[in-house]
Amino acid sequence: MSDRRPAWDEYFMKICNVVAERSTCIRRHVGALIVKDKRILATGYNGAPSGLTHCEQIGCLREKMGIPSGERQEICRGLHAEQNAIIQASQYGFSIAGSTLYCTTQPCITCAKMIINAGIERIVFEGDYPDSLSLDMIKEAGLDLIKYSNGGDGNENGGA
Repeated sequence: MSDRRPAWDEYFMKICNVVAERSTCIRRHVGALIVKDKRILATGYNGAPSGLTHCEQIGCLREKMGIPSGERQEICRGLHAEQNAIIQASQYGFSIAGSTLYCTTQPCITCAKMIINAGIERIVFEGDYPDSLSLDMIKEAGLDLIKYSNGGDGNENGGA
């Protein structure tokens, strides 16, 4: 047994990947955490709104229409993991200004705009997403954007 404790980014990304296991999306399982002062404020995963039938049960509209990943996001029954995490924080009255968003996938343009306006200051993500406009807006807004690699990011004491 190792005495090594995971760095904060590693710790939160591991949890983020577990959250993604709850996803009901057929195409991609995504998990998100909002963390402030090394405390988890909210979690989210992608799927249909609460109480509605999941895509796992009725199929994927985007798949049926042949829409590629990263395009025509408005044609989807599901909310993104980042959106669900932001909504969860608002439902419980948590301020997420100044927080870090951890996500298993790079945010799309819609999520990027929400992240910017919510006051989130740092994004740590794992997998790529085909949306360069999102990256441009995040950069323009001055947010810290870190692509996490499983080997650690060298941020042993920082983060969150």
